[in-house]
Amino acid sequence: MRSAFAAHLLSAMADSLRIRLASRSSLARASEGWCIEMSPERSSAVPVRLGVVALASAFFSFVLASGTVGGQQAAPRANTARAMAPVDFTGVWAAVITEDWRFRMVTPPKGDAAGVPLNDAGQKAAEAWDPQKDIAAGEQCRAFGAGGVMRMPIRLRVSWQDETTLKFETDNGQQVRLFRFGGSQSLTGEPQWQGQSVASWETVAEGQGIAPAGGGGGGGRGGGASPATQLTGSMKVLTTRMRPGYVRRNGVPYSGGAVLTEFFDRSDEANGDTWLIVTSTLDDPTYFAQPLMTSTHFKREADGSKWNPRPCEVTLPLETR
Repeated sequence: MRSAFAAHLLSAMADSLRIRLASRSSLARASEGWCIEMSPERSSAVPVRLGVVALASAFFSFVLASGTVGGQQAAPRANTARAMAPVDFTGVWAAVITEDWRFRMVTPPKGDAAGVPLNDAGQKAAEAWDPQKDIAAGEQCRAFGAGGVMRMPIRLRVSWQDETTLKFETDNGQQVRLFRFGGSQSLTGEPQWQGQSVASWETVAEGQGIAPAGGGGGGGRGGGASPATQLTGSMKVLTTRMRPGYVRRNGVPYSGGAVLTEFFDRSDEANGDTWLIVTSTLDDPTYFAQPLMTSTHFKREADGSKWNPRPCEVTLPLETR
C-alpha cells in the first residue's frame, strides 16, 4: 500500500512538470493545483515550481516516516551506547603515579591510613589487618576490588564487549569491570569484587559542556544529535554490590555497603599524549567519616606490548619483609 502511494506521488510530480511546460504563455489557475496567480511572465515557472517542491517534500517525508524505499526497509539509525559514544576510551592505558606514591607503589605499614577519612570503626579494622589471614581465606583480591583497583599500579585494556557494555580489564590482578549502559540493573547474585556498574554518557544539562568536533571514534560520536541533546565527553559510572575490600593494600577497608561514583574523561594534548582521567567518590558510612575522593590518571599507550597479566597477590609491608 505504501509503495502504491509513493508511486502515485511520483506520477503527480511528473504531471506537474508537464503543466509547467504548457503554462508558459498563460496564467496558471489555482484550480489546476498548487498555483497562485501572478503576472504572466512569472507564472510559468514559480507557481508550478512551488507545486513540485511541495510534492517532493511530501514524498520524502512519507519515505522517512515509513522507512521504505521501493519496498526495501531503510537501515535504522543506531542508538546504542557504543554508537552514541562522544569519546573513545578503547585501547591500553598505563597508570601514571605522581601522587600518593608510598601508598600506591608499595604497601605502607599496617594502620597507616593517612588521607583516608576513616571513622573509629574503620581505623580499628585497618589496625586489625592480618595479611596471612587473607591468604589463608583465598581473599588475595581484597585490594583489587572496584573500590581500590584503579589506584593500583596497573594497565587498563578497554574494549566494547557488546553494543551496551564497555569492558575495563586490568593486567595486575586480572580483574574485569563491566560498565553497562541502559539504566538500572537487576540486583541478583552474590556481591563481586567489581560489583555491579551502571554507566551513562553525560548530557549538556548534566555535564559542563559540549564535546569538541574531534576526539570521538571507536564507539562513534552520535553524529546528527542536535545541540540541545549533544553529549559531552564524560562517562559516569555508579557501582554498588561490591564485596568488602581495601582502598589500599595495607588493609584500609571499605564495606559491602559502599557506593562508588566515577567520572571518566579523555584529554588529547597538543604534544600527542592522550590521558584518561578518573575522578571518583567512594561513600561508605560503615567505615568512613566522609566520602573519599580521588583523581587518578592513565596515559594511553601505542599498543599492548607492555600488557603483563598476573593474578592478585598480597604484598606485605616493607617493614615485615
